Amino acid sequence: MLSTTLRSSALAAGPTLRRSLATHTPFYEKDCSSITPPYAQLIGKLEHVRELLNNRPLTLAEKILYSHLNDPEKSLSGGGKIRGESYLQLTPQRVAMQDASAQLQFMSAGLSQCAVPTSIHCDHLIQAIDGAESDLKRSITSNKEVFDFLESAARKYGIEFWKPGSGIIHQIVLENYAAPGILILVDSHTPNAGGLGLLAIGVGGADAVDAMTGTPWELKAPQVVGIHLTGKLSGWATPKDLILHLAGKLTVRGGTGRILEYFGPGLATVANMGAEVGATTSTFPYTENMRAYLNATGRAPVARAADQAASMGFLNADEGAEYDEVIEINLSELEPTINGPFTPDLATPLSKFGSFVKEQGWKDELSAGLIGSCTNSSYEDMTQVADLAKQAKAAGLVTKVPFLCTPGSEQIRATMERDGITSTLEDVGAVVLANACGPCIGQWKRDDMKDEENAILTSFNRNFKSRNDGNRLTMNFLASPTIVTAMAFSGSLSFNPITDTLTLPSGKPFRFSPPAGQDLPTEGFTQGNTHYYPSPTPEPQPETEIIICADSQRLELLEPFPSHFGNRGLELPPLKVLMRVRGKCTTDHISAAGPWLKYKGHLTNISENLRGDVNVAFDYDQATGETETDTIPAVAKQFKARNQPWTLVVDDNYGEGSAREHAALQPRFYGCAMIVARSFARIHETNLKKQGVLPLWFADKNDYSRIGSGDVVQTIGLADLIEGRQNAEVKLKVTKRTGEVFEILTKHTMSEDQLKWFRAGSALNFIRSQLS
Repeated sequence: MLSTTLRSSALAAGPTLRRSLATHTPFYEKDCSSITPPYAQLIGKLEHVRELLNNRPLTLAEKILYSHLNDPEKSLSGGGKIRGESYLQLTPQRVAMQDASAQLQFMSAGLSQCAVPTSIHCDHLIQAIDGAESDLKRSITSNKEVFDFLESAARKYGIEFWKPGSGIIHQIVLENYAAPGILILVDSHTPNAGGLGLLAIGVGGADAVDAMTGTPWELKAPQVVGIHLTGKLSGWATPKDLILHLAGKLTVRGGTGRILEYFGPGLATVANMGAEVGATTSTFPYTENMRAYLNATGRAPVARAADQAASMGFLNADEGAEYDEVIEINLSELEPTINGPFTPDLATPLSKFGSFVKEQGWKDELSAGLIGSCTNSSYEDMTQVADLAKQAKAAGLVTKVPFLCTPGSEQIRATMERDGITSTLEDVGAVVLANACGPCIGQWKRDDMKDEENAILTSFNRNFKSRNDGNRLTMNFLASPTIVTAMAFSGSLSFNPITDTLTLPSGKPFRFSPPAGQDLPTEGFTQGNTHYYPSPTPEPQPETEIIICADSQRLELLEPFPSHFGNRGLELPPLKVLMRVRGKCTTDHISAAGPWLKYKGHLTNISENLRGDVNVAFDYDQATGETETDTIPAVAKQFKARNQPWTLVVDDNYGEGSAREHAALQPRFYGCAMIVARSFARIHETNLKKQGVLPLWFADKNDYSRIGSGDVVQTIGLADLIEGRQNAEVKLKVTKRTGEVFEILTKHTMSEDQLKWFRAGSALNFIRSQLS
């Protein structure tokens, strides 16, 4: 979905969204030589692309993508339809990584340094328990082995290392690396940076390794959806409500294979949650407010270069550019919205939410309110929330439920503290957590409500079952930070701060006034503790030793996955259907986060959490002739021990949610060779391809129900596809446990290069063969 990360933290917002905008000249200026885009080169390549495309008008998204093509003639040859059809081979400007997955894969490529500027961010392993200081200290001690590994890998390969406590990868990218008009790769919430007018695309670790090794990164050319904004926000409505509303319109699948490009007089910054509607990314044309944010964060040289590029027409869509779809939204008509539970696209206007709670028969109780994270911890978000806290304090109110605030970065935390925002929140009962993902990613040691049905309200971006506290009965509702804050003072789900009142200790009624905020701090941002920050553009130190103990339970070198084929031809061997997955299955379901994240660097251990919403599978081939019921990882391990490759049959939008590459690595580790779906989420489908798992789509979605657990599936025509025969079709021969045999037709999205990955056993196997 999209979020207001920029509106608060950055200024992609147009003037109609400004509440209390301070005028800014740079307070300090960084060395921006490594982060200023090569605009002359990009514009030159785009001019060549225009000739290939007969000078047709281009959207902003197309300009950015096509200016990063590795070989324009190869990607755009043929003169046919590009968007939604052609595969583009791209050269990103930068890569940012979380934790250990991508690093371990890059190490196995055998290179001495990265081909593009790269950074490592330690944000996933800090558990929220008591508060920022103690939680960070505890995390550094308990995760020392992993943090030492990451730091040594960064030193060896010349990677910028952001230490634990520095903040969340997405906010750090926004504050330090994002620049209008560039293409960067991070993980699924990279779109956060799109509010600064670039394309920031979410990927898994293997995709990141493409760019890090200098291999062209492949993307199917997305369609471009224009979001035309008119009117202006007022009262309690925020850019967060815009994306919550849009998620309700588009659903979690509506953005798949598409870029959301905002334009019009009501421009807003709603980039981060674009991932929640399946969007490849989101972007905005260059504005004065972007310049102000770049200046305020020490990047005046980038702003000056962007000004010049904008004057040449590079940072906005051409007049007459055509979109695949245009969605009209009048901001003047927008009201606060609450989405959930259990899915980010179930949108309910605040005015109707109380009735919705009553209709569902839920308790009218709120058990916790959580704000911040990479989605909504910008300065404007925090000043608006602080305004509500000041109103409450003046009236003698404190929050009725636990109220947790997660700053997105050390820069935000330090600026909040300097400007009195932190103390204002703490005065009414807030607990400020460490600068890390925390509860948003499931790193929340919650002691209450264990296995109890309850409701929490967050300003985060995802709300799948069990995501925040590990309790599948916790209903997580998404809202703007201001709505979350106001409702924390009521303790009631049905409370509407626009119309309802709270009873003061005196018995008098109290109603909040609409919150006021400020986009940028008057005194500029303060960097805080620079000990957390890396040295810019460090040189590789090849003599650095990276130690992974043989008996480590946290880290494990990755062994190459074997090819599925060997000398037996290019059809897959007979595959046993491990299970058929019904309904929503996110990457959180496949590979849970929370406490399991400590094993991200150890594939064997983290694979023990492979599961769906119900962790039960059947093994029909026991030596006793009896059917055994066990957990999904236990049955998968039994298949692997018998050298029995297997497949899954899955429903629509399989693998939505986090990039979480382990949701592809773990099935592959246990012997999964193919997954057949009604449809896939983009990042997860790509992750499967990267790890050597064949993703096929049912040509007829009704065939999904014809295949079940224990059936045997064989491919027909896969060899023709791999060998490049035109119009090759892949069919599946299904042998039911009853003995019935039939064939079904499938579709695929495999490109020529992706078929090479699959034949080699994984993309990394293929890259390694090309580098050797």
